[in-house]
Amino acid sequence: MIYELRVYTTLPGRMPALLKRFETQTLRIWEKHGIKQAGFWTTLIGPNNNDLTYLVAWESMGDRETKWAAFMADPEWHKARDDSEKDGLIVANVASSFLKPTSFSSVK
Repeated sequence: MIYELRVYTTLPGRMPALLKRFETQTLRIWEKHGIKQAGFWTTLIGPNNNDLTYLVAWESMGDRETKWAAFMADPEWHKARDDSEKDGLIVANVASSFLKPTSFSSVK
């Protein structure tokens, strides 16, 4: 397994719209494509409370490339994104890292 750590920095005041999009649309579309989330977090204390941080679990980089490409090309995703941004853009920046568990990690 590998894990993708993604951090979305929202524009000021737009976190509720991003959370709603994930909760009501994105996760359902991910499920259709076999994408498995491993957790979501908002920042309680830290440098930026406009961050949504989450992990996605992948079998391999090839698994990620195939499933993510299908998700990104899905017309249902494009509609959900466009509908959620009718009042303006939500995300200012996306950062992504790929993590490999160590031999002693509780998460494998």
